Amino acid sequence: MTPLVIVGCGGHGREALAIARAAAVAGGQQWDLVGFVDDRPSEENLKRVQRLEVPYLGGLAWLRDAPADLHHVIGIGDPKVRRAVAARVDAYGSPAGSLVHPDATVGPDTRHGPGLVVFAGARITTNVTVGRHVHLNQNTTVGHDSVLADFVSVNPLAAISGDCHLAEGVLVGTTAAVLQGLRIGRDSTVGAGACVVRNVPDGVVVKGVPAR
Repeated sequence: MTPLVIVGCGGHGREALAIARAAAVAGGQQWDLVGFVDDRPSEENLKRVQRLEVPYLGGLAWLRDAPADLHHVIGIGDPKVRRAVAARVDAYGSPAGSLVHPDATVGPDTRHGPGLVVFAGARITTNVTVGRHVHLNQNTTVGHDSVLADFVSVNPLAAISGDCHLAEGVLVGTTAAVLQGLRIGRDSTVGAGACVVRNVPDGVVVKGVPAR
Protein backbone atom coordinates (compact mmCIF):
# COMPACT_ATOMS: atom_id res chain seq x y z
CA MET A 1 0.00 0.00 0.00
CA THR A 2 1.15 3.52 -0.80
CA PRO A 3 1.00 6.09 2.01
CA LEU A 4 -1.18 9.10 1.23
CA VAL A 5 -1.78 12.47 2.88
CA ILE A 6 -4.68 14.69 1.88
CA VAL A 7 -3.96 18.41 1.87
CA GLY A 8 -7.03 20.27 3.11
CA CYS A 9 -9.52 19.33 5.84
CA GLY A 10 -12.50 21.05 4.21
CA GLY A 11 -15.33 19.43 2.32
CA HIS A 12 -13.32 18.96 -0.86
CA GLY A 13 -10.53 17.21 1.00
CA ARG A 14 -12.94 14.92 2.81
CA GLU A 15 -14.56 14.07 -0.52
CA ALA A 16 -11.10 13.13 -1.81
CA LEU A 17 -10.76 10.77 1.14
CA ALA A 18 -14.05 9.12 0.13
CA ILE A 19 -12.72 8.60 -3.41
CA ALA A 20 -9.57 6.94 -2.09
CA ARG A 21 -11.62 4.61 0.08
CA ALA A 22 -14.03 3.76 -2.74
CA ALA A 23 -11.14 2.97 -5.08
CA ALA A 24 -9.63 0.61 -2.52
CA VAL A 25 -12.93 -1.23 -2.02
CA ALA A 26 -13.29 -1.62 -5.80
CA GLY A 27 -9.84 -3.16 -6.09
CA GLY A 28 -8.10 -0.09 -7.50
CA GLN A 29 -5.17 1.84 -6.08
CA GLN A 30 -4.56 0.79 -2.48
CA TRP A 31 -3.74 3.82 -0.34
CA ASP A 32 -2.59 3.84 3.26
CA LEU A 33 -4.42 6.96 4.45
CA VAL A 34 -1.94 8.59 6.81
CA GLY A 35 -3.97 11.71 7.57
CA PHE A 36 -4.81 15.31 6.69
CA VAL A 37 -2.60 18.39 6.70
CA ASP A 38 -4.03 21.91 6.76
CA ASP A 39 -2.55 25.20 7.93
CA ARG A 40 -5.80 26.68 9.20
CA PRO A 41 -8.48 24.03 9.74
CA SER A 42 -11.68 25.19 11.38
CA GLU A 43 -12.81 23.53 14.59
CA GLU A 44 -15.85 22.17 12.78
CA ASN A 45 -13.74 20.58 10.04
CA LEU A 46 -11.40 19.05 12.61
CA LYS A 47 -14.42 17.42 14.24
CA ARG A 48 -15.60 16.14 10.86
CA VAL A 49 -12.17 14.67 10.10
CA GLN A 50 -12.13 13.00 13.51
CA ARG A 51 -15.45 11.30 12.71
CA LEU A 52 -13.82 9.84 9.59
CA GLU A 53 -11.18 8.21 11.80
CA VAL A 54 -8.28 9.73 9.89
CA PRO A 55 -5.90 11.88 11.96
CA TYR A 56 -5.13 15.54 11.53
CA LEU A 57 -1.33 15.71 11.31
CA GLY A 58 -0.69 19.46 11.43
CA GLY A 59 0.15 22.18 8.94
CA LEU A 60 1.66 21.73 5.49
CA ALA A 61 5.14 21.93 6.99
CA TRP A 62 4.50 18.42 8.37
CA LEU A 63 5.35 17.22 4.85
CA ARG A 64 8.88 18.64 5.05
CA ASP A 65 10.19 15.57 6.89
CA ALA A 66 7.81 13.02 5.42
CA PRO A 67 9.10 9.69 4.02
CA ALA A 68 10.12 9.75 0.36
CA ASP A 69 7.34 7.36 -0.67
CA LEU A 70 4.56 9.43 0.93
CA HIS A 71 2.20 10.81 -1.72
CA HIS A 72 -0.24 13.69 -1.41
CA VAL A 73 -3.48 14.80 -3.00
CA ILE A 74 -4.61 18.42 -2.74
CA GLY A 75 -8.25 18.48 -1.66
CA ILE A 76 -8.88 22.17 -2.35
CA GLY A 77 -11.52 23.28 -4.83
CA ASP A 78 -10.29 26.78 -5.71
CA PRO A 79 -7.76 26.54 -8.59
CA LYS A 80 -5.69 29.54 -7.51
CA VAL A 81 -5.38 28.32 -3.94
CA ARG A 82 -4.60 24.81 -5.18
CA ARG A 83 -1.79 26.17 -7.37
CA ALA A 84 -0.26 28.10 -4.46
CA VAL A 85 -0.45 25.08 -2.18
CA ALA A 86 1.08 22.83 -4.86
CA ALA A 87 4.09 25.13 -5.09
CA ARG A 88 4.67 24.78 -1.35
CA VAL A 89 4.18 21.03 -1.29
CA ASP A 90 6.42 20.50 -4.33
CA ALA A 91 9.20 22.27 -2.44
CA TYR A 92 8.94 19.60 0.26
CA GLY A 93 9.50 16.87 -2.33
CA SER A 94 6.27 14.94 -1.76
CA PRO A 95 5.04 13.30 -5.00
CA ALA A 96 1.42 13.86 -6.00
CA GLY A 97 -0.94 10.91 -6.31
CA SER A 98 -4.13 10.72 -8.37
CA LEU A 99 -7.58 9.60 -7.28
CA VAL A 100 -10.23 8.24 -9.66
CA HIS A 101 -13.58 7.12 -8.29
CA PRO A 102 -14.56 3.62 -9.49
CA ASP A 103 -17.90 5.03 -10.71
CA ALA A 104 -16.11 7.43 -13.09
CA THR A 105 -15.20 6.66 -16.70
CA VAL A 106 -11.75 7.62 -18.00
CA GLY A 107 -10.97 6.89 -21.64
CA PRO A 108 -8.03 4.52 -22.15
CA ASP A 109 -6.18 7.11 -24.24
CA THR A 110 -6.54 9.88 -21.65
CA ARG A 111 -3.21 11.40 -20.61
CA HIS A 112 -2.97 13.16 -17.28
CA GLY A 113 -0.44 14.71 -14.96
CA PRO A 114 -0.07 13.99 -11.25
CA GLY A 115 -2.64 15.12 -8.72
CA LEU A 116 -5.74 14.36 -10.81
CA VAL A 117 -8.94 13.92 -8.78
CA VAL A 118 -11.95 12.44 -10.59
CA PHE A 119 -15.20 12.23 -8.65
CA ALA A 120 -18.07 9.75 -8.97
CA GLY A 121 -20.04 9.94 -12.21
CA ALA A 122 -17.44 11.95 -14.15
CA ARG A 123 -16.97 10.96 -17.79
CA ILE A 124 -13.81 11.55 -19.84
CA THR A 125 -14.18 10.21 -23.36
CA THR A 126 -11.29 9.84 -25.82
CA ASN A 127 -7.97 11.52 -26.64
CA VAL A 128 -8.23 13.92 -23.71
CA THR A 129 -5.15 15.55 -22.19
CA VAL A 130 -5.31 16.65 -18.55
CA GLY A 131 -2.64 18.57 -16.67
CA ARG A 132 -1.44 18.59 -13.06
CA HIS A 133 -3.83 18.84 -10.12
CA VAL A 134 -6.99 18.94 -12.23
CA HIS A 135 -10.29 18.27 -10.43
CA LEU A 136 -13.34 16.87 -12.21
CA ASN A 137 -16.27 16.93 -9.82
CA GLN A 138 -19.38 14.76 -9.64
CA ASN A 139 -21.13 13.96 -12.92
CA THR A 140 -18.99 16.19 -15.13
CA THR A 141 -18.27 15.34 -18.77
CA VAL A 142 -15.19 16.07 -20.86
CA GLY A 143 -15.53 15.44 -24.59
CA HIS A 144 -13.13 14.04 -27.18
CA ASP A 145 -9.83 15.71 -28.04
CA SER A 146 -10.09 18.30 -25.27
CA VAL A 147 -7.16 19.72 -23.29
CA LEU A 148 -7.46 20.74 -19.64
CA ALA A 149 -4.31 22.49 -18.43
CA ASP A 150 -2.90 22.48 -14.90
CA PHE A 151 -5.16 23.36 -11.95
CA VAL A 152 -8.43 23.35 -13.88
CA SER A 153 -11.58 22.70 -11.85
CA VAL A 154 -14.81 21.49 -13.45
CA ASN A 155 -17.63 21.68 -10.93
CA PRO A 156 -20.55 19.23 -10.60
CA LEU A 157 -22.75 18.57 -13.64
CA ALA A 158 -20.72 20.85 -15.94
CA ALA A 159 -20.14 19.73 -19.54
CA ILE A 160 -17.01 20.36 -21.60
CA SER A 161 -17.71 19.57 -25.26
CA GLY A 162 -15.24 18.03 -27.70
CA ASP A 163 -12.05 19.76 -28.84
CA CYS A 164 -12.14 22.41 -26.09
CA HIS A 165 -9.06 23.93 -24.49
CA LEU A 166 -9.20 25.12 -20.88
CA ALA A 167 -6.05 27.01 -19.93
CA GLU A 168 -4.34 26.86 -16.55
CA GLY A 169 -6.44 27.72 -13.53
CA VAL A 170 -9.84 27.78 -15.26
CA LEU A 171 -12.90 27.18 -13.09
CA VAL A 172 -16.10 25.95 -14.75
CA GLY A 173 -19.08 26.38 -12.45
CA THR A 174 -21.81 23.92 -11.59
CA THR A 175 -24.09 22.93 -14.53
CA ALA A 176 -22.21 25.20 -16.95
CA ALA A 177 -21.56 24.14 -20.55
CA VAL A 178 -18.65 24.92 -22.87
CA LEU A 179 -19.57 24.32 -26.50
CA GLN A 180 -17.53 22.49 -29.12
CA GLY A 181 -14.08 23.74 -30.06
CA LEU A 182 -13.89 26.73 -27.72
CA ARG A 183 -10.98 28.14 -25.72
CA ILE A 184 -11.15 29.42 -22.12
CA GLY A 185 -8.25 31.65 -21.10
CA ARG A 186 -5.94 31.31 -18.11
CA ASP A 187 -7.49 31.92 -14.68
CA SER A 188 -10.93 32.66 -16.11
CA THR A 189 -14.17 31.57 -14.45
CA VAL A 190 -17.33 30.30 -16.12
CA GLY A 191 -20.23 31.00 -13.79
CA ALA A 192 -22.68 28.36 -12.63
CA GLY A 193 -25.31 27.56 -15.25
CA ALA A 194 -23.55 29.53 -18.00
CA CYS A 195 -23.39 28.43 -21.63
CA VAL A 196 -20.14 29.44 -23.33
CA VAL A 197 -20.64 30.01 -27.07
CA ARG A 198 -17.45 31.94 -27.92
CA ASN A 199 -13.82 31.96 -26.81
CA VAL A 200 -13.11 33.50 -23.41
CA PRO A 201 -9.96 35.62 -22.81
CA ASP A 202 -7.61 35.33 -19.84
CA GLY A 203 -8.59 36.44 -16.36
CA VAL A 204 -12.29 37.18 -16.75
CA VAL A 205 -15.58 35.95 -15.32
CA VAL A 206 -18.36 35.05 -17.75
CA LYS A 207 -21.91 34.10 -16.83
CA GLY A 208 -25.36 33.74 -18.28
CA VAL A 209 -26.84 32.21 -21.44
CA PRO A 210 -25.06 32.95 -23.67
CA ALA A 211 -22.10 33.61 -21.40
CA ARG A 212 -20.79 37.18 -21.41
